[in-house]
Amino acid sequence: MEKDFMKRIVVNPKVMVGKPVIKGTRIPVYEIVLRVAQGWNFEQIMEDYPKLKKEDIQAALMYAERLLEGEEIFPLILKDKDEIPG
Repeated sequence: MEKDFMKRIVVNPKVMVGKPVIKGTRIPVYEIVLRVAQGWNFEQIMEDYPKLKKEDIQAALMYAERLLEGEEIFPLILKDKDEIPG
């Protein structure tokens, strides 16, 4: 699964405005990741999206992980050590 996950994700400007989706569907990767973050299990997600397979959900999570793995982080520099944003 590790090396084949990208075969399940497609990016096409004509489908969902180019957002990454599960191949053969209009189901965006972000919708799957959101449901996992909200505590849904794989069975619940597949019930909501009957076209999905367990491997599709895993591929969506791996895709998100790869995006974040390469993300460049810019540390927040505070002027005052007690200054906390938000």
